[in-house]
Amino acid sequence: MSLTIGELSRQTQVKVPTIRYYEQIGLLAEPARTVGQQRRYGSDDVRRLNFIRHARELGFEVDAIRQLLDLTAAPSRSCGEVHEITKAHLTEIKDKIVRLTALRDELEAMVACDHRKISECRIIEVLADHGQCQHAEH
Repeated sequence: MSLTIGELSRQTQVKVPTIRYYEQIGLLAEPARTVGQQRRYGSDDVRRLNFIRHARELGFEVDAIRQLLDLTAAPSRSCGEVHEITKAHLTEIKDKIVRLTALRDELEAMVACDHRKISECRIIEVLADHGQCQHAEH
């Protein structure tokens, strides 16, 4: 298989600039090149880029993806490290959900404004004084 960067982009649904970025930061290996210096990719590149894309869709940061990819190079190892990386990511997601829920609740309380005058507007009052918020952190 010898794909151009455009063909790789279409197959993996990853934009060309993103592919180049992943090469630049080392998530994707430097590809083979033609005599005219055009990049060429193979089936391993397609699999690796699909892995990266899916991990990004799940919210994994680049460093975690790099660790996960490094771990795939030793398929006979225990998956304990993979589990720990994923568990840490899940904890981050749960924390973010708590913060977003508090943010949603705060905004819902703010929009309960009765639309009288700006001088009596609940939204303006809360934005001006964080002490009026329902939650200390959001």
